[in-house]
Amino acid sequence: MELYAHEIEGDVMILAADGGLNSENSATFVSEIETLIDGGLDRLIIDCTGLDYISSYGLGILLTLSKRMKSRGGMVKLAGLKGIVVQALHVARLDGFFEIYEDVNRARLSFREG
Repeated sequence: MELYAHEIEGDVMILAADGGLNSENSATFVSEIETLIDGGLDRLIIDCTGLDYISSYGLGILLTLSKRMKSRGGMVKLAGLKGIVVQALHVARLDGFFEIYEDVNRARLSFREG
């Protein structure tokens, strides 16, 4: 999986995730996100348009990072979920935990509204 800063708009960072998120590649993902959180990031959108696979371990990583960000007054929003990634969130009953948006633009607008 590759994770890269897609865009920064004001105090909102948009990260694009490509490929899959599992135990083999999540350490890099966690390290990069934790560095951003420690640096003061409190609004994050993960663009999952290119995310083709997520394991239960990957779901746990997203949950942990979201909780950590929330504990510091921030929020993680997911955008562009599709296929098996949506199913994995639903089966794990995490689709109610995350704010999920059809696309990045809608997720971005939700930060402006809130």
